[in-house]
Amino acid sequence: MTRRLWAGLRPWLSIIALVAVWQALASAGLLDPRTLPGPASLVATAGEMIADGSLPIALLVSLARVLVGTAIGVVVGLALGLAAGFSAIARDVVDRPMQAIRTIPFTALTPLLILWFGLGETPKIVLVALAVVVPMYLNTVGGVRGVDRKALLVARAYRLGRWRTVRDVLLPGSAPSILVGLRFATGVAWVAVIVAETVNAASGVGYLLTHARTFGRTDIVMVCIVVYAVLGLLTDLAVRALESRVLRPYKGVS
Repeated sequence: MTRRLWAGLRPWLSIIALVAVWQALASAGLLDPRTLPGPASLVATAGEMIADGSLPIALLVSLARVLVGTAIGVVVGLALGLAAGFSAIARDVVDRPMQAIRTIPFTALTPLLILWFGLGETPKIVLVALAVVVPMYLNTVGGVRGVDRKALLVARAYRLGRWRTVRDVLLPGSAPSILVGLRFATGVAWVAVIVAETVNAASGVGYLLTHARTFGRTDIVMVCIVVYAVLGLLTDLAVRALESRVLRPYKGVS
């Protein structure tokens, strides 16, 4: 039990040490609270924001945008990646546009999406979906192209058909690469929603951050940044748990 507890605690020691040093410097008066409040001050500010309801509401709004955009991006990226990895014709059609989207920064896409879709929720969700679709596509293509060619020859010999080949051969064989893409995609999704909410939003954590920056509330800005960081860590832990569960049957198999 002690070893399991230590194994679970060890990855968090660096963050705990960083927070402890940060608080020690703040308590010693070495940090200006107007520019960098200490952790205790941020906890107090977060408590006030939770009490007045501003943080929970903003959190739910941002989470909804990330979940919807990520779901769309994962489905589209997975489908395009499987098609491009399985078919040379599909790869010729899809790969160049995806590579072009990969090089475009979020800040350049946001004004264009606003012009196309207006000021509602659609441009924010589309931005998150575009951010997610690229890593999902790239990792899916890489995973499919890394599947053992002998397995594909066996599937062809048994005349499994395209759908069964994808389901029984390509997806299991490319699962590790796809899950790595999902981990990267969920992290990028939070970056995209930050950009969307700080440029054009009347709600969400990014809106709170922008509003606080306007009025010089560094403590609220820092709380929003910490919230984004915590949400990113939690989503990564969720994907890693999914990865462990999906790949468990293949552990120890060479």
